[in-house]
Amino acid sequence: MSVWDDLVGQDRVQEQLGAAAQDADALVTAVSAGEEVPPGSRMTHAWLFTGPPGSGRSTAARAFAAALQCTSPDRALGGAPGCGFCDGCHTSLVGTHADVEVVRTDLLSIGVRETRELVRRAQLSPAVGRWQVIILEDADRLTEGAGNVLLKAVEEPAPRTVWLLCAPSLEDVLPTIRSRCRHLTLRTPPVDAVADVLIRRDGIDPERAASAARATQGHIGRARRLATDEKARARRAAVLKLPLRVDDIGGCLKAAQELIDTAADDAKQVAEEVDVKETEDMKAALGAVAGGRMPRGTAGVMKELEDKQKRRKTRTQRDSLDLALTDLTGFYRDVLALQLGSQTALSNGDVRDSLDRIARSSTPERTLRRIEAVIACRRALDRNVAPLLAVEAMTMALRAG
Repeated sequence: MSVWDDLVGQDRVQEQLGAAAQDADALVTAVSAGEEVPPGSRMTHAWLFTGPPGSGRSTAARAFAAALQCTSPDRALGGAPGCGFCDGCHTSLVGTHADVEVVRTDLLSIGVRETRELVRRAQLSPAVGRWQVIILEDADRLTEGAGNVLLKAVEEPAPRTVWLLCAPSLEDVLPTIRSRCRHLTLRTPPVDAVADVLIRRDGIDPERAASAARATQGHIGRARRLATDEKARARRAAVLKLPLRVDDIGGCLKAAQELIDTAADDAKQVAEEVDVKETEDMKAALGAVAGGRMPRGTAGVMKELEDKQKRRKTRTQRDSLDLALTDLTGFYRDVLALQLGSQTALSNGDVRDSLDRIARSSTPERTLRRIEAVIACRRALDRNVAPLLAVEAMTMALRAG
């Protein structure tokens, strides 16, 4: 098993990263031996991975980091870095390698303070590995100030430091940063390839794996969750009933409220799983005494933690809403395919009766307007419009067509 096995349907990207890892290996070997650096190296100090959600941006970055840290003896015999079995590969993939820092956020943005800490780390020499690798999974969430802090580090990197940035598109990253990175674009994996991974790596029943892969339109993470989580399947089923419930104003408002409540319940569930332990750990670290009383001078730290948890809850609710809106878009896409007589495979074949009913009762023009209403709701949420107002406006637009 190589480090590239989980990179689904990205043959071209895998080929480019594999070649760069080999050049990086040759570069480190030459420098260590005091030899001249080989010309025309395909290795560079900053990479930008872009692609639609579920394409495997962070998976590609982790696999590349593992290949850069590979310690397999086969490399000396001409083998490609990234064996998947050595200590360097294994610890990089599971997130315990001392020289591979993986940065992701549960919050709405990444600020200046966190970015400065990353930049400080980037100046250090590798402790045990061949490279100091920093993977920034949510580069699109950098604030403008944080992006400016990062720019200097990407512009003038330490000799053995590699930045791996991940974002949905080039436009989500500051022009000054993306112009200094080598850009790789990932595509949405084929449905069959996603189903194969679920069967092979997760032991999921083939029929369920195929259904989950189709329903999520090639999104690997969502497909895995849908195939393994009964609650996720129930939430999706409820969302796909929404188009049948917007026949009158009362139905529109009720459906909108239920969608918001479901997202809030998701956020609450995450909070119950994470916040309590996080708070108890912080209290213990600050030396809370018996009875839960906190030492003097620690109120500010606890308030900062509460603010962080509140921001994380907001993002969790928005992510849950966005997932529901994505499912809704897929529903109307299938309706449009039926209305136009397209031979495109349906993502939601399990609710074919509902698709047929909506397709017969409307026109392609109305379906397109409904898709635009869902997209407009997602944009409104991105602009911090009150979620309930945005979703109510969408359900009313779905009713009007």
